[in-house]
Amino acid sequence: MRHCSVQVRGLLTREELDRYNALIEVGSYLEDQTRYDLAYPVQKEIDLLILPAIERLKEKSRARDQATAEYLESLRDEDEADEDDKEPSA
Repeated sequence: MRHCSVQVRGLLTREELDRYNALIEVGSYLEDQTRYDLAYPVQKEIDLLILPAIERLKEKSRARDQATAEYLESLRDEDEADEDDKEPSA
């Protein structure tokens, strides 16, 4: 069974995580029994289960990128204000 990343697992709700762990356990058992034909649908179900957490991770990334852009813009504004203050008046 293919596990999802730690970042994605950290964003699963309690119910999603419980279901994820149960599906991984079932899938691993099926693989141990060399029942790959049955393990495949279990892996597909896991892939569907983690999609909402992947979207939450993407949203966190977009929010972080937006906050970074705002911070950099504020630094630029401060630099421009400092340069305006340093210019001698004619």
